[in-house]
Amino acid sequence: MDTITSLAKFSVPVGNQEIELQQIVYEAGGMPQMRLRIREKSRFTVFDIDPVTATHWAETMLSWARAQEAAA
Repeated sequence: MDTITSLAKFSVPVGNQEIELQQIVYEAGGMPQMRLRIREKSRFTVFDIDPVTATHWAETMLSWARAQEAAA
């Protein structure tokens, strides 16, 4: 059985979406992945991403967020 561990869960104030970050380790093997689940009412969007992609995504988001704070 695959092992899923919840890492974080939060609501987005604008758009009323629920976001959950999970680690998924597949029983069949391979590298652990990060699962990003976005819930919008009854609709779900799910991304399973590798560590390299997660790092790139996180660094880009953090850079953008810091730029917005500096501009404010």
